[in-house]
Amino acid sequence: MGLFSWLRKSGPESAGDYGQLVDLFGGGAARSGVTVNARTALECSAVLACVRVIANGLAQVPFKLYRAEGRNRHPAVGHGLYDLVDMAPNDFQTAFEFRHMLALHLCLTGNAYVWLNRVGGRIIEMLPYPPGSVSIERDGWTLTYRITTQDKRFITVPAGDMWHIRWLSWDGVSGLDGVRLAREAVGLSLALEAHGASAFKSGVRLSGVLSTDQRLTDGQRADLKKAWYAAYGGAENTGKAAVLGFGMKWTPLSIPNDAAQYVESRQYQVEEVCRAFGVLPIMVGRSDKASTYASAEQMFLQHAVHTLGPWYACLEKSASRWLLSDEERRDGYYFKFNVNGLMRGAAKDRAEFYTRLYGVGALSPNDIRELEDMNPYEGGDEYRVPLNMAEPGTDGDHAEKGEGDEDGKA
Repeated sequence: MGLFSWLRKSGPESAGDYGQLVDLFGGGAARSGVTVNARTALECSAVLACVRVIANGLAQVPFKLYRAEGRNRHPAVGHGLYDLVDMAPNDFQTAFEFRHMLALHLCLTGNAYVWLNRVGGRIIEMLPYPPGSVSIERDGWTLTYRITTQDKRFITVPAGDMWHIRWLSWDGVSGLDGVRLAREAVGLSLALEAHGASAFKSGVRLSGVLSTDQRLTDGQRADLKKAWYAAYGGAENTGKAAVLGFGMKWTPLSIPNDAAQYVESRQYQVEEVCRAFGVLPIMVGRSDKASTYASAEQMFLQHAVHTLGPWYACLEKSASRWLLSDEERRDGYYFKFNVNGLMRGAAKDRAEFYTRLYGVGALSPNDIRELEDMNPYEGGDEYRVPLNMAEPGTDGDHAEKGEGDEDGKA
């Protein structure tokens, strides 16, 4: 497919289509000799796992519009944006798929672009575009965006109609390309994987020279090479004993994988890739033998706080800034992730969490039932505390004595 044929395509495109444009303008070879871009990086299992665990964390946790009224916080169900961010931002994506895709774009390129379709000043649809189809034009601090459409046209979109989410940014205008910054770590991982695949494909444990003292014609050389690979090439022939005759001998020229610490190198590269994406190795299936259940539990908590926490803050602030008007923010509207969704699979942890908050009067029974998608019951809206607790500033006597009776008698 030519460049101009690709540009004729529009709308949300697949990662493969985006990778074609990156190959042309953004791809580059690492020192390992492997070309690294957004498409090839996903072929590295460590990169795929890191991106997946971040994308899952952003997509599975409820993300809703709330309104603060004094000290009260309520879901803004009546607002037009509530269903867009909670259920479906457009006609072809669910909210889960939408955030999943935004996370993919952010992790790999540092940018995510969403065109805000407004009617009468109100957002009725959010249409995502891959970073490769959007360019930024800057005039001082005024930004405009150019989107490539399917009929080979360029649409100029003002900043107010584009939700541009940036991850790490050097100039405040565009995010830094995560794959390009981690090119060497990703490239070495891909090179190590290709080396292992090549070794299994050839089947011969060591690359080297098959030699003999006899004089061979060109035809005999070709026949010998063909017969050698037919007998000992391929993973299915690994371990077979070679039978050499006519004074032939095998002289190895390469270093064995064990001597080159091939396995250790691959394991270390997983940690290098995880370091680049800010993901704990245990979250992508790489853990040392010293890990225990208790330490793993703390690592999962660290993942929620230090890995996903900044991503949550990034999307919350960006959505509140670009999806809400100044007047709506003054009226108390804001976006927030409900991280309690991460505890959905840990019943014991949820029960302990609810018990503690119920014990200090922070949650009522109906509050807990609502978090568990259960119907309320009459009288369940009361907030209760233990009888031996007193109000701040009192001596606590009323907890042990009846009010109005110094002896505590009725």
